Amino acid sequence: MSMPSDRSRYTYADYLKWGEGERVELIEGYAYAMTPAPSRAHQEVLLALASEFSNFLRGKRCRAYIAPFDVRLPRGTETDEETLTVVQPDLSVVCDPGKLDDRGCKGAPDLIVEVVSPGSLKLDTTVKRKRYEQAGVREYWVVYPNEKAVLTYFLEESGRFDEGESYGKEDTIAVRVLDGLSIPLERVFA
Repeated sequence: MSMPSDRSRYTYADYLKWGEGERVELIEGYAYAMTPAPSRAHQEVLLALASEFSNFLRGKRCRAYIAPFDVRLPRGTETDEETLTVVQPDLSVVCDPGKLDDRGCKGAPDLIVEVVSPGSLKLDTTVKRKRYEQAGVREYWVVYPNEKAVLTYFLEESGRFDEGESYGKEDTIAVRVLDGLSIPLERVFA
């Protein structure tokens, strides 16, 4: 079944009926078509980051997942089928195995990384950032492969992201939700 166009808002139940070739994310019930295959630079940066996380997490409770991997972010008492937000972050780290099922993750991952593509800049930096904050994602990274830069946000006790910290190719990022993991960006942007 292809994605219907006769409604403006959708649920996870609708999402599950769409064809496998449809790469779509739902945010507050609105469908956002994902761009065609990301650039080579996007993929190289994502692979380098995923390797850093995966190697560090080997044998540990937390797990790293790369897109396509559904992350369902229900609000309040929404059932799975009623959920209005289903995203496919470039990289997700989940430390609570109770959030994982065969469909992906239900609830906020501990860390989400989005690697910006030209068509995803506004979505990643405004719409998704706000929804991730509301859902309780503890750490959020926005990676700019062409600029060789990373902007990180950390969820404060107030339930809001901090002002963010910027990092360049020469910097090392200490991952706040994973004690002991520091990632030299020169390896990521090599």
